[in-house]
Amino acid sequence: MRCPFCGHAEDHVVDSREAKIGDTIRRRRQCEQCGRRFTTYERIDEIPHMVVKKDGRREKFDRQKILAGLLKACEKRPVPMAKLEEIVNEAESYVSESPDRERPSKAVGELVMSRLKRLDKVAYVRFASVYLDFKDVREFMDELKDLLKARGK
Repeated sequence: MRCPFCGHAEDHVVDSREAKIGDTIRRRRQCEQCGRRFTTYERIDEIPHMVVKKDGRREKFDRQKILAGLLKACEKRPVPMAKLEEIVNEAESYVSESPDRERPSKAVGELVMSRLKRLDKVAYVRFASVYLDFKDVREFMDELKDLLKARGK
């Protein structure tokens, strides 16, 4: 925090308390150089993280939506819940680390699919069949062939 009086970047907090409204924190600071005191108010960053859909729409990132898709793909599969949680956490981190606070949904989906592919091939195929929105059986078969080639290596 720069001192509003002398512009020096070093200060220390003298007092800190919740503001009257309750969604901000009031801090009394003292400049290390000139010794003058000033007040700052801090508020929690509430700008949501967004995903950009194929058609250009923006939608709030929803970890429950990803988890629901993973649970459906992993139904009756020996995949531990903790591993699914790791995938969702990784996707959430990927979106939140974006400097623009948004990522293309395609990139998020590809990240999830790549993690699921390593974890369980059947669950991956299930997830991919919905996510990739195959137009016909040929596209689906091509994906399966690629999966089998990778497995053979």
